[in-house]
Amino acid sequence: MGKKIIQFFKESYAELRKVVWPGRDDVVSSVGVVIISTVIIAVILGAVDILLLLGVQAIF
Repeated sequence: MGKKIIQFFKESYAELRKVVWPGRDDVVSSVGVVIISTVIIAVILGAVDILLLLGVQAIF
């Protein structure tokens, strides 16, 4: 059991050394896309919420 766990961590470490990690510019660019997308979706959902609220208030 113990040998399998040690082997697992050795193989995991070896795989992590093969990973090509993104550079700073790539990360900053991706974060920018995520923030902009989040703001756009928040504005759209806010508008839908207001329209639904107005619709419900008009009915009642």
